[in-house]
Amino acid sequence: MSANREHFSSRLGFILAAAGSAVGIGNLVGFPVSAAKNGGGAFLLIYALFVVFICLPVMMAEMAMGRKAQKDPFGAYKLLSNHDKKWSIAGFLAVLTPFMIAVFYMVITVWIFGFLAQTALGNLDVLASPKYFGTFINDTNVFIYMLIVGVIVNLILVGGVKEGIEKAAKLLMPALFVMLIGLVAYVLTLDNAMAGVRYYIVPDFEKMNASVLNGALSQAFFSLSLGMGILITYASYISKKDDIVGSSKMVAITDSLVAFIAGLMVLPAIFSFNPNTDPSKLSDSSVSMIFDYLPKLLLALQDDIGYVGASIVAGTFFLLVFFAAITSLVSIVEVPTATLMEEKCISRKKALIILALTTGILTVLSTMSFGMVDWLTSFVSYGDAQKSFFDLIYDVFYDTILPLNGLLLCLFVTYRWKKSGLNEELAQGSEGYVGSFTEKYINFSLSTFIPVILLAIFINTVATKYFAFSIFGF
Repeated sequence: MSANREHFSSRLGFILAAAGSAVGIGNLVGFPVSAAKNGGGAFLLIYALFVVFICLPVMMAEMAMGRKAQKDPFGAYKLLSNHDKKWSIAGFLAVLTPFMIAVFYMVITVWIFGFLAQTALGNLDVLASPKYFGTFINDTNVFIYMLIVGVIVNLILVGGVKEGIEKAAKLLMPALFVMLIGLVAYVLTLDNAMAGVRYYIVPDFEKMNASVLNGALSQAFFSLSLGMGILITYASYISKKDDIVGSSKMVAITDSLVAFIAGLMVLPAIFSFNPNTDPSKLSDSSVSMIFDYLPKLLLALQDDIGYVGASIVAGTFFLLVFFAAITSLVSIVEVPTATLMEEKCISRKKALIILALTTGILTVLSTMSFGMVDWLTSFVSYGDAQKSFFDLIYDVFYDTILPLNGLLLCLFVTYRWKKSGLNEELAQGSEGYVGSFTEKYINFSLSTFIPVILLAIFINTVATKYFAFSIFGF
């Protein structure tokens, strides 16, 4: 263990920080809607099985790599492969991916902060107007919100692992959970709320098909921050005495629990707003739900609790989503920050300045690609569709590269680092791991069907995204 390397002060701090990276915008809105549209309880069951049997082994492998190497993803691949240049590509992708994901995630976080600010100013009725979002994203005020969000993120990161990331996680994650429980308790008192609960949790196995299964696996994989290099980086800040196996389970449980509870907030609220709601007609996009649909729903609460009451509920909701976005954004930016510090031997402040300038320019360009600048709005064409600069970043680095990164990690820990190295690291701090079913299952799954599944997702994503053709029918 590096003597001068930063570390989390406690196992709880690490779990909260890792869970914060996993709990994001998709958990709070995208997951509940996906569940309602795709079989309710049946989707929840399939999702849970994917988390346990596919995502957890990958998560443990990422954490094992990070703690063993005590380095960022690029450094971890380099060290554990004995400086094999072939694997430097995997390390590079593991850092480039969060760098680019930070760009589009920053854009969405800025929008959330803007809606939060407008709600606090008493403008909920303005947010709920049909054409407001289209006007909002092309208003120059968005750059003021961007500056504020950038300052918040960098203030957390400049504090380092213990004084910045860990302290923020210990404050924001409990606050997020309390707000979520509070909103659920309120929403469940609304008329017709139980109709939403039934639609959410009652299984409908007739809706299960290849597309739904693929969606559930993708949701689980992406939700747990796998393939982004975050868990490798965060695990490099923990002690050899910490239990990676147990910590992985706690992170997965926390993330899944937040997603499940969010469904008890979103779906009952939607059915209270419109008892005749057809969940199959709801948008798959978390962005569309948050910025177009939910403001109307929140404003409708004024009939029961008045405009001020509706604004308070709306403000709490947007603050909840903002906290989830900030914890995720901090963890995403920490990956390239750690890489710059270690590979270029520079201070944390200098690394953050470099990233603020580079990701900042790309974020500004992405923000302007929704109509402000024509050539950015119609930046490229593929898959029989015109794509903006923002779309390109999202499609390439979120939808496409993440499963590829997961595939490369499975191949690396199995065939380059070897199972013995993985088992040895996972056994440290985890009493009873050696010879257990968990050890045998992780070794088997990472070397057999998990890489095959991730390869299938990657190939099908490339075919559908860029060639408008589905190889596997989903």
